[in-house]
This record gives sequence, C-alpha cells and structure tokens, in this order.
Amino acid sequence: MIQLDIFSDPICPWCYIGKANLDRALADIPDHPFNIRWLPFMLNPAMPADGMDRREYLEGKFGGQEGAVQAYLPVHQHAEAAGLEIHLDKITRTPNTIDAHRLIHWSAMEGTQTAVVSSMFRAYFVEGRDISDHEVLADIADECAMDASVVLRLLKSDEDRREIVERDAAARGMGINSVPTFIVAGQHAVPGAQPPELWAKVIEEIRNGPVETA
Repeated sequence: MIQLDIFSDPICPWCYIGKANLDRALADIPDHPFNIRWLPFMLNPAMPADGMDRREYLEGKFGGQEGAVQAYLPVHQHAEAAGLEIHLDKITRTPNTIDAHRLIHWSAMEGTQTAVVSSMFRAYFVEGRDISDHEVLADIADECAMDASVVLRLLKSDEDRREIVERDAAARGMGINSVPTFIVAGQHAVPGAQPPELWAKVIEEIRNGPVETA
C-alpha cells in the first residue's frame, strides 16, 4: 500500500471539496493502492477557544462583505461540480478546531478516521453545527461507532492537545501553508482540491512506475 497523508482542517471548504473529488476517483478504482491518513493543519491556530462570529471572521479575513462574497463564489461552484451539498448560510460561528482535530486523531486508532472526517464535514458544511462543541463531537463519534462517553471524557481533558499543536507546527515546518495538501508516499506533494482525473493519473503512475507528481 502507498501512504496518502492528507493535511486538512474540517472548517476548510476546499478540504471538503478535495475529499469529495478524491472519493469519486477512488470509487472508480476500488483496488486503489492508498492507505489514507488525515493529519492536522489549523487554519486559525490563534482562534479563541469559543470561536467567533462567522460574518465578523469572514469580513475581517477578506476585507469586508463584498470580499467575502467574492471569495466564496468559487467554493459554491466547485462544490456543485463535485456533487456536494453545502449550506454556508447555516454556519453562524467559525470554531476553534483543535478539539475536532483531537477527535480525528483518536478515530485513527479505531480505524474510523475517514468516517469521522466525513461526518465532521457534513455536520459543519451541511448542518451548520458547531464542531468545537463537545456534545456535537461526541455525536459524530457515536455515528462512527466510537464510544461517545469516552470521547467526552477525553475532550474535557488536555489529552493529545499538545500532539495536535506540534503536528500543526511540523506541517508548517515542512512548508505546508494551505490545505488540503496531499502527500503521496511520504515525498510527493499534491496541493489543493484536485479533480478526480488527477487522482486517476496518480494511481496509474504508481502502478506503472515512479510517481511523478510535484
């Protein structure tokens, strides 16, 4: 198997779209060679623990309401092309994602990581739920056959908080400054929400010889 590491943040719409495109490619190639691992990258590492108002966040980031609208037009277009349901109007707060990343980290130990990531994207982008809320995260864990009571107990502690911060810092040290970023076989970077055709080409190259992505 070939390791495919995916650096992402569950509040990143391009990560949501990138996953959908990858899923479409892999559905067409059920014997694909990838062992997928989701790794943390926090878009807003300095976000207050309780998050902030979504409109305030977007207007501050994109220089006002018009800038925010223009920035998200391609998101809607690419989400539609990827066959995704997305309801940005339902999102009222931009959360701190360290606890969401802790849950994703724990889910890897139980073999449910991709399921948890999928449920988290849906909770945020379709249902508009606050994925920094411990009860919401416990619900996601329960949906994915994890023990919600154990997850709640862990979330109330500092378990693996430092691990997430260090992994985020390590990603930045590797030169990753945007997500999604896919790392194939520990060495070949594929940045951005690439179309399914790109992944089909990568898989073909893996099967035929050395991977030639950059």
